[in-house]
Amino acid sequence: MTVLMPGHGARSITALMLGVAVLSAGTLPSQAVKVAPAREIAYRSWTSTADFLAGEPSGTTVSDGALTFGTSTGTTSYVDPFGDGTAKSYDRTSWVSPHVSTGFGLTELVASWNATTPPGTWVEVSMAGTTNLGTTTKWYVLGRWSGGDDTGAGDIHRTSVPSQGDADGSVAVDTFQAATGKWLDRWQLKVTLYRLSGTTTSPVVRSVGAMASRLPSDKKVAVSPLGGAEGITLDVPTYSQETHVGHYPQWDGGGEAWCSATSTAMVLDYWGAGPTRAETSWVDPSDPDPQVDHSARSVFDYSYDGAGNWPFNTAYAGSRGVDAFVTRLRSLTEAERFIKAGIPLIASLSFKKGDLPGAGYGTNGHLMVIVGFDQAGNVVVNDPASHLIASDDQVRTTYDRTAFENAWVPHSGGLVYVIHPENTPLPAPADPQHNW
Repeated sequence: MTVLMPGHGARSITALMLGVAVLSAGTLPSQAVKVAPAREIAYRSWTSTADFLAGEPSGTTVSDGALTFGTSTGTTSYVDPFGDGTAKSYDRTSWVSPHVSTGFGLTELVASWNATTPPGTWVEVSMAGTTNLGTTTKWYVLGRWSGGDDTGAGDIHRTSVPSQGDADGSVAVDTFQAATGKWLDRWQLKVTLYRLSGTTTSPVVRSVGAMASRLPSDKKVAVSPLGGAEGITLDVPTYSQETHVGHYPQWDGGGEAWCSATSTAMVLDYWGAGPTRAETSWVDPSDPDPQVDHSARSVFDYSYDGAGNWPFNTAYAGSRGVDAFVTRLRSLTEAERFIKAGIPLIASLSFKKGDLPGAGYGTNGHLMVIVGFDQAGNVVVNDPASHLIASDDQVRTTYDRTAFENAWVPHSGGLVYVIHPENTPLPAPADPQHNW
């Protein structure tokens, strides 16, 4: 077998970016020199009382630094497309962020949120922006999220929303992509909170944010400088996705489909934030690492029909009391800053068989955990598909720095999940354009 289809694997994760020709100092126009365009990446989030008060509430209120229900502004009749066809009535409130100016004209945007959704509640996250032509886009839905799946209690099946494309852009599962030849000069998010009509329980949104980017169409990147994490390996537990082949067909059947969920489970257990034995009591007792099954069930996107929705993975992690978001890094040098801070990263890669020596497989899209670096700066990872062998003992491996960087940066734009407890601070960003 040479192609994995784990999580995001079946969909293209290439960026829609433009090359840039610039003039060197003192050159004439006829002597224009092409240089590699900058990697434009900026992350912005709202995580505190002051942050949320800067936005525009419509029925929401802020309590203990989080958004929650104040007074309902109306009701929505929602027919769960993956339910029994019955319409249910939900009260709603919403909050709209301030406008964020990118300064570079974004072509892609991925949102993240950390929310608690008690039974009968859910949240929807949308984005809109202003194009380079000065027009305002519609609101694009980036996710409908519920941490539970008890539809009898009023939970919805969490889902992305397909077929939203228009002249300004479209949504590929969880990623807004500007239409060809267009970009957004500024953007904002909208969070809508829902609860079953007649009830008083509310979702609680602790944070919401988005990573906006405009990336060059690099096919290959130069190896990045060492960043000081050489010789550091974090003690992240090792779980193999291959031990779950055929598990729970309703959540994409385990195995090759669970790279993202397996990686998320590893990092949650590293932080002591994984599910308890009682929470995984529904898992077949013969299944190894039941926290992986629990993760797959909790991140599953019913429209995408997979466990690889990026913000659904970080939202699941965030529902367990840690802070989690999706962003892009510019290089392994930046990744080393997180390892030095004690924070593992879940990275999205794509590579042909042979391009990542030692992997033994190729993939259209795969996720694995960066846990450290050897003394030479090569990348130590927990690869849940390592050697395609169903054994937790085979998960820890080391990949060549140059090969890893070229399987990661050109293909997903250096995308990572960042998961950490609040009391473990993030490293200070080195670039003036903050991407975390």
